[in-house]
Amino acid sequence: MTHIISRRFLVQSGAALLLTAASPAWAIAETPDRLSKGLLARAHATLMRHRNIFFHVDRIGIADFSRPSSDPRLFIVDMIDGRTSAHLVAHGRGSDPAHTGWVKRFSNDPGSYASSDGAYATGPLYNGGHGHSMKLMGLDPDNSNAQSRAIVVHAARYVTAEVARSTGKLGRSEGCFAVSNESLGDVLAQLGPGRLLYADKA
Repeated sequence: MTHIISRRFLVQSGAALLLTAASPAWAIAETPDRLSKGLLARAHATLMRHRNIFFHVDRIGIADFSRPSSDPRLFIVDMIDGRTSAHLVAHGRGSDPAHTGWVKRFSNDPGSYASSDGAYATGPLYNGGHGHSMKLMGLDPDNSNAQSRAIVVHAARYVTAEVARSTGKLGRSEGCFAVSNESLGDVLAQLGPGRLLYADKA
C-alpha cells in the first residue's frame, strides 16, 4: 500500500532534507546493545522502503514492545555512528487490559486505546493537553488511524523510573508513546520531526 503524507503535514514538520543516506551495512552489522538485531534490521528495511517520505534518515526511533514496560524500550539509534539511547515508554491500556506490564495485542481501531505497530513519520511539535508533544502519522495499514486517534509522543507522570521500580511496570496510555518528563526533551530533540518511529515486537 502506497502511503501519501499530506503537504500540510510535511510543511508543518519544518525539517530540512538530509543529503546522505544511512548505511545498510552498519544497520545490520552493528547492533546497539540491548536492541534486537532482527528488530533493527526490520526498522532499517522500513526506513529504506519509505525513504522518499522522510526528511531525515540520520536517526530513527524503535519501540520494542516485546519488552516489559519497566524496561527502557524506546531506542533512538544514530544510523551514522551507531550510538543509541534508551528511554522508558508506556503502551496503550487496550494492549494490556489486565495491566501486566506487557503488550498482549496491537490495534488500529478507534476507541481501542491500544498501541499500534508499524512505521510512523514524526511530525510537528506542539503544545496540547499533555504539554509539549509531537504529532505522528501512521504509514502502514496497522497504524493508519494514528492521526484520527491522536496518537502522539508526550510525557506522562505515570512514566518514571520510580514507578517502574515500585510497581514493576509503568502506567498505560490510550495508545500514545508516553515517555517520562526527564526523557521528553531528548526524545523530541533527537527523534523528530521528519524521521521514522518504528514500533513492533522482536
